[in-house]
Amino acid sequence: MIRISASATLLSVCVAATAGAETPLPAPVSDRDYISIDPGEAALGQLLFYDPILSGNRNISCATCHHPRFATSDGLSLGLGEGGVGLGPERHVTDENRPEQRIPRNATALFNLGAHEFTTLFHDGRIEADPKRPSGIRTPMAEEMVTGFSGVLSAQTMFPVLSPDEMAGHYSENDVAKAVRSGRITGAGGAWDVISRRVAGVEDYAARFADVYPQIDEPDDIGFTDISNAIAAFVAFEWRSDSSPFDAALRGTAPLVGMAAEGASLFYGEAGCASCHSGPFQTDHDFHAMAAPQIGPGKAERFERHARDDGRMRVTGREEDRFAFRTPSLRNVTRTGPWGHAGAHDDLATFLADHASRADGLTRYSRAVVLPDLPDTKPDWAILTSDDEVAAIAAAAGPGILLSTDEIAALMAFLETLTDPAAISGRLGVPEAVPSGLPVDR
Repeated sequence: MIRISASATLLSVCVAATAGAETPLPAPVSDRDYISIDPGEAALGQLLFYDPILSGNRNISCATCHHPRFATSDGLSLGLGEGGVGLGPERHVTDENRPEQRIPRNATALFNLGAHEFTTLFHDGRIEADPKRPSGIRTPMAEEMVTGFSGVLSAQTMFPVLSPDEMAGHYSENDVAKAVRSGRITGAGGAWDVISRRVAGVEDYAARFADVYPQIDEPDDIGFTDISNAIAAFVAFEWRSDSSPFDAALRGTAPLVGMAAEGASLFYGEAGCASCHSGPFQTDHDFHAMAAPQIGPGKAERFERHARDDGRMRVTGREEDRFAFRTPSLRNVTRTGPWGHAGAHDDLATFLADHASRADGLTRYSRAVVLPDLPDTKPDWAILTSDDEVAAIAAAAGPGILLSTDEIAALMAFLETLTDPAAISGRLGVPEAVPSGLPVDR
């Protein structure tokens, strides 16, 4: 374990700290760093994002797990999709339609996904830009991936509709679930086509799509990629986040001072946070094993009995990628808890201490989660009660550093400067109603 001290860095690093010294921070972001947005397309995407019509049983929208009330996440360690009732930490299950298992990973935040540099998405990076492929995107669908998605954000927005535990529903519950169960995703009668025909059958949607997309002459022309592209445009527009105090410091209009400056000094200095959380969005878009606790069912297939989540290795097949997860952006991070790929920490300061110390943090981990009761499923603590599993996660991460209470407080003050209230609230907001007439999560 390495012990660090902030005292030497305060005079030599960062942002017009109290001592008055300055060193460069990342360059500020501007319009050129983001994709261009058609306002009409974003407005259409807003309605689709909040409309449960995209889910198999018409009871879950994208917003159920990515709601502005919870900073574009859901406030849960591991989400409850199909079979859940309510919103955020109050979401729960009933005896009428219990989920078969929890969603295996924490719901990611949606900030700045319209920035050009976000070309790899999901905790394990299973969706990536790949110009060598006809679709321009590498996904778990491999060569079956269709063309027409505007980019990785568009492709990402629509994969949850195929997950039985997230939006599709289970087995024979509905037409979408049946298509997924039989392996029919693309083409006529596939899951994506079933959803498209639902949307096209709503007169208001049909008119809006014709207004936004010139190639659509009649409702039958509405394709799944059109739906996905509209949602991507909305997400990119709604949750662009570049007006925080940190952004003001990057632009030289209001430097960080006091504890926030001390925290920035640590972050970009001896604490080493910026070695992974680099750039203006605090991410290198790479994958690292950090000994984050694994709770819940893990990322396993139905036929697999274990509850382990091997992270990036499940995508690449490389042993060196075991337990590595994508570096998340830290924009609005103080609002996006619980934290970690499995949401195993419900307190950010505790997460910082455990995250920095890696293996040692895992060994002292205290179970502090937001997990609604879900009986008769895989046990939530199977991995952390196995000495062998814990040892394997710890070994992959290696040694960390010990942060003092004062250093944690300073880092927390800096992370607070990444909060952008305007982005959290969103620009278009929650619609009063959606064209399907289904209830809107508020």
